[in-house]
Amino acid sequence: MDTAGKKAQKKPAVAAPTAGPKPRQPGVRDVGIDVPVPEKTCTDLKCPFHGRLPVRGQTLEGVVVSTRMQNTVVIEREHLRFIRKYQRYEKRTRRVNVHAPPCLGLQVGNRVLVMECRPLGKTVNFVAIHNQGVAG
Repeated sequence: MDTAGKKAQKKPAVAAPTAGPKPRQPGVRDVGIDVPVPEKTCTDLKCPFHGRLPVRGQTLEGVVVSTRMQNTVVIEREHLRFIRKYQRYEKRTRRVNVHAPPCLGLQVGNRVLVMECRPLGKTVNFVAIHNQGVAG
């Protein structure tokens, strides 16, 4: 074969990415989903933003009904259950214990977004990641 007349093909220039990663605050971890980082900081090791707690799995939404425990809140979720005999739905509620990092400032009546994490206690397997304000 005669390769004297052939030239090496030029590779097309690779464009630099236009949308880079979002600038992060120092000392704040990325939890993996698109939620705003809390303005306040905390020293809680079980905080997904300022501590070392990885989150994974389910993402739930509910309303805070109790804040009587230390760093833990109870959220309530409503769902509909179909009753086949009557061809109707009934409203049911489920309560979940959730770790509440101090940087979120959760109060009774707030709608929160929670995410699954490793077991933090006998009944606590979720951590709050976003305070969506007053439910209503």
